[in-house]
Amino acid sequence: MSQHGATLQTYNQELVKLGLEDMKLRRSELQTQIDSQEDEKNSLQKEIEKMSLRLARINESLSKRIAIRNDYDRAIAETEQAYMKILESSQILLNMVKKEASCLDQTLVKVKIDK
Repeated sequence: MSQHGATLQTYNQELVKLGLEDMKLRRSELQTQIDSQEDEKNSLQKEIEKMSLRLARINESLSKRIAIRNDYDRAIAETEQAYMKILESSQILLNMVKKEASCLDQTLVKVKIDK
């Protein structure tokens, strides 16, 4: 019986040893995967930070460009309004000159008739 007990104990020690070694091996493989994923995570985090900075710069530049475009729009609208006023004034002046010329022509005709 003691022979069986010794054999059983040997088997038990081998089982524990093999089981522990297997678990340690699996843990080691898992740690390798964890390290790899942590490296990838860190790399992605750095990339996100770079992209965030780039996005912030682009947003700032875009805001400035939009403000300048709005200034152009305002300047164009004001210039068009001023030009329309000049056209209206020119039309009024032209009509007034035509009317005066017509009146003068009528006066000249009367003077010729009275002569």
